[in-house]
Order: sequence, then C-alpha cells, then structure tokens
Amino acid sequence: MAELSKRLLLFAVIACFLSSCSKKKPAVESAQPAYAKPSYVISDTTSGPAAIRFTDITAAAGIHFTHETGAFGRKWMPETMGSGGGFLDYDNDGRPDIFLVNGSNWAGHEKGDAPPTSHLYRNLGSGRFHDVPSAAGLDFTIYGMGCAFGDYDSDGDQDIYLTAVGENKLLRHDGGRFTEVTKEAGVTGNSNRRGEPPAWSTSAAWVDVDRDGRLDLFVCNYVKWTPETDLFTTLDGKTKSYATPEQYQGETCRLYRNVDGKRFKDVTESAGVMNPDGKSLGVAVADFNDDGWPDLAVSNDTQPNFLYINDGDGTFTNVALQAGVAYDEVGRARAGMGIDVADLANNGSLAIAIGNFAREPVSLYTQLSNELFQDLAGASRLSKPTLLMLTFGLLFADFDLDGCTDLTIANGHIEPEINAVQQDITFAQKPQLFRNNGRGQFVEVSDQAGEAFAAPIVGRGVATADFDDDGDSDLLITVNGGAPKLLRNECNSANWIKIRLQGNSPNLDAVGATVTVWAGDLVQRKMVRTGSSYLSQSEINPLIFGLGSHPQADSLAIRWPTSGSVHKLGVTRAGKTHVIKEIPSI
Repeated sequence: MAELSKRLLLFAVIACFLSSCSKKKPAVESAQPAYAKPSYVISDTTSGPAAIRFTDITAAAGIHFTHETGAFGRKWMPETMGSGGGFLDYDNDGRPDIFLVNGSNWAGHEKGDAPPTSHLYRNLGSGRFHDVPSAAGLDFTIYGMGCAFGDYDSDGDQDIYLTAVGENKLLRHDGGRFTEVTKEAGVTGNSNRRGEPPAWSTSAAWVDVDRDGRLDLFVCNYVKWTPETDLFTTLDGKTKSYATPEQYQGETCRLYRNVDGKRFKDVTESAGVMNPDGKSLGVAVADFNDDGWPDLAVSNDTQPNFLYINDGDGTFTNVALQAGVAYDEVGRARAGMGIDVADLANNGSLAIAIGNFAREPVSLYTQLSNELFQDLAGASRLSKPTLLMLTFGLLFADFDLDGCTDLTIANGHIEPEINAVQQDITFAQKPQLFRNNGRGQFVEVSDQAGEAFAAPIVGRGVATADFDDDGDSDLLITVNGGAPKLLRNECNSANWIKIRLQGNSPNLDAVGATVTVWAGDLVQRKMVRTGSSYLSQSEINPLIFGLGSHPQADSLAIRWPTSGSVHKLGVTRAGKTHVIKEIPSI
C-alpha cells in the first residue's frame, strides 16, 4: 500500500486521513507527474503471434471458494490486504494442484456455523479439480495471508509454509496428510524477545541461501499491528477508513537456516537481513551477479526496497540504495507490494517489477550492470496504463510462447469508498496483461485477453502453472473478499519445451538451478525458484520455454545449485516435457 495520507494530499485530490484535517475538501487533480508522461514513441501495436486469450473456468473446474476478510465494520487493517494462493503438486502425479489461503473472522464476530479454512484442490485432469477433504489436516482457522511450497525435509513431497496475522504455520506433508510442526521446527516468523506480540507475516520463499542442499526459509513481515493498537484514519474527517502502513512501526523480515531437515535456526541478525524499518510485502529470488549464489529482492510498503546480495559466506549485503532500487527516480519510497524478476530482453540482464499504489505506476528496475539498475517503466510503456491502478500481485511469464517474457498484474484498491472522493479511481479494478513486443516495450493487450480481463475485481495474488499440460502458462488470481479466478490460457502454439529437473538429495526439486535454452537466435535463462508475486507461489518445476517460430531447442545447459556443475544437452524436441536428472556426485 502507499502512503495514502501523504500521497493523496500530494496530488491534492482528497482530504487528509486524520480527523484534524476534516475541513479540507478534495481539490482539482494536478498535472501528471513526470513519470506518467511517455518517454518513448509508440511505433506499433501488437505484432507477431496471435493475441493472448484466457477463458475463466473457475466454476466449471470445481473451484468453489470465497475468501473471508472478517470485516465487521471496524475497518481493521488486515481486512483489506487479501490472501494469496498458488500451485503445488500435492499428490506427486505430475499435475499442479491449487492451494487457496483464507482469512478468518475476528474473535467475538464469528459468522455462520463453519469457521473459514484454507482449501486444497486436487487436479483431476481435463480441467477439473476436487476439494481435498478436511481429513488432510487443513481443518484449522487462522488469519492467513500467504503461502510458500517446498520440500524442506527432502522426503519427496511438498510442504506448506502458511503466513498469517499472528503465528505462521509450517505444515509438513506426511503421505497425503499435513502435520503442523511450526514451533518444533522454530519458524513462527516472530521475534524471540519475550513480550513481543506475534508478527504479521506476508510473503515467503524457500531458498537454499548457503547452497548446502537444504531449503532455508525467508519470511517477509509487515507492521506491528494488533486489534488493540488499530488507529483511526479517515477520508472525510468523519467515518473510519482503512489505515496505511506509515502510521505503524515496521517489523524485520526473518531468515531461517535449515539445520537438518527437521529444525531451523533463526539467522536473521547474523546473516545481515535484520532491518526493523522494513514493511515487506513481497520477495523475489534471483542471481543478479551470476555468481551461483541466490540473492533476494524485497518490496517494502512506504519504505525503501531491499536488494540483498548473497556474499557466499552466510551473509547478505543490502545494496538497494546504491543499486537504484530503494526509491523512485525522485527519491521517494513507493508502496511496494507484489514483485517479480525476469530477463525481459533475453540478454542476461534482469529486471525487477514492483506493483505500487494508485498514482504510483508499476516500477521496472532494469539492470544496467551487476548492481546498478534504472527504472525504465516509462520507456517500456508501463507507466501510463498502470498509473491509476493499485497493483498487488504481478508476475512475468511467456504467455504466448514467443520466447519473450510478458507481464500480468492484479489490481484492486484498499478503500471501498475511494471513488466517492477520487472519481477516477475505483475499488474494484480490472486485471491487466502486457505483451512483450521483443523491442524493449510492453503493449497492453488486456482488451483482447478475454472476459476475465474486462471485469473489475479486488485482485490480490497472482500465480501461474500449466495445469492442463498443454505447454502454456495458465493463471490463478485471488480476490479479496471474493471468489478466485482460474484462467485457462488458449495459446495454441506447439513450439515449447518444459524442463523438469530432478536434483540430488536433499534438494530433490533442484531449487536454485538455472536452465539456459538456445533456439536459433533466441537465448533464454530461467531459475527454479519459489517466491515472487504477492502472497502467492507459482509452479516452480518444470520450467516452460516458448520457442517462438523454432520447432526445437538447439541446445540447453543446466547449472545445478549445490555443486555448481553444468550439464549440457543437444537438440531438444518441442512439444514435450523433458525430465533431466542430476548426475550423482562421487
């Protein structure tokens, strides 16, 4: 979220949040800020492959879920933040299943007979899903926020880390049933200091930071909020509105090192990621300097973003300020929410996209060198179409399989009454889809993408997976206080390959491995990683590579995460999933 009480005053469109400013009236909107003005010449419309289209199959697929915010009129801050979801292969049948995180009712304000719970939907194939029974160990209620999936105990199935307002939950997968082991594993997400209230955790990522083969856990924390410390803020000087984070003290992220596949050690301080000024909502894993060690990009809400470079000795260095990703181009901290990283030009340079508040367009910090970035959202044609949107989830994927990475974003405001004081901004907002034209620019194709991109929703999390196994990336969008959207990609290209990696124990899913694919003049590189988006996780393995007009990959190379060894292969046929096993170390 953004600094609502500051930003809306800055653009002179609404009254102060605080009741002391209740006599001020909304003013006429000022001129567009510099970053909203085009810094490019529009040279074309979409070209190349056919338009990207999605079909909403939520109800037909058997996904019957409504997110619970717990709202009862007091407008407590967590109610407007939403929850995430994502894809994991729960039953190891090769088909990605769906997990949806749920909120809860507040104590003393329960609704109905059955308390809200998160839901797991098993993929039956042919576009159908089945709600896994509560006997699987998911019949509990917490104020859930985000999820991250990973095989931390190296037993061949994916476990779930569930973040929440309050204590998080680590759910160990035990043969089709989940067992809660949070405290014995030592990953509550909270401070170890006595008397500290439980943290409010948001996004999380499984990542092998020390390359010992065991998955470590990075947890984003937001602000110190409880029902007892909730503050009164207002749009009109009379009625309460949802608060914004600058009014609350921040909470540091947490890093847990996996000790033995059972227990974790809190290494937040010793690893150099202790930072109580952060108000973190998203984390993305990438190797920005290509040294084989995973780095972390963290989006903060109304605070400078973090860019933690892995020093290779168990510590990280935050280089966000000197790298140019901490602030916007005029030195302001934006309202960083969802985050993702991708090589947009297929040249080895990475770009960090971050969703921001209304009147703060999507950021696109583009790598100029290992640790130097410039926000090229304007030059990439993202600033103007995202300026009025409040963007939460955002995600890169090659939706049309042309070999160039596209972008989708989920939008929705935090304040239901925002349109009464700011007439060009609405509470429910349309999702957006941007096609990479291969020349350093994004072209918005939302109007061509199907009915799901025409209907306003209060969008939050975004995740992708090829749930129907036809080679393209399908979409899941979570909705605050509503039903999610499961969208099937209707791309009909056969020029793709999927690479499924099988790593050596203990890193069986090869998290951290990078795959480079050559096809004609196309060169693409992707990493097996968790995290990204907002409170959500996409399918991590296999990796999908669109080949454009090429009927095959000429060659590919895998750099395995623990050993650093490189595995090279020759011609690889399109239209298939290729399983590649790591050679056991001697």
